[in-house]
Amino acid sequence: MNGLTVTPTQILAGVGVLLVLLWVWRAGSRRAKAAAEAARSGARLVSLVGRVLFNAGLIVAVQWVVIAHPGNPWLLFAVLGLPALFASYALTRAMTVTTVDTSKRGGRR
Repeated sequence: MNGLTVTPTQILAGVGVLLVLLWVWRAGSRRAKAAAEAARSGARLVSLVGRVLFNAGLIVAVQWVVIAHPGNPWLLFAVLGLPALFASYALTRAMTVTTVDTSKRGGRR
């Protein structure tokens, strides 16, 4: 032999250390993934707020021009009615309860 002797206890201890290292690595990976997802959702929220404010300002500007210069009642109806339809659609979707069946395992498919 080559003089290297390893007992079964030492083998089990080595396997145990490897399993603990694997477990710690995976836990860190999960925490990093959760932190990255939280950062992305925060950025999405800021982006969404900016887009909502811009679109609301655009709608108000067009409505202001049409109301300030009256002439065609159908144009006034369209300028006031279409944004109301979009807003009601968005509110209805936001307030409608839907269920999403997801599992903790398997990731995104």
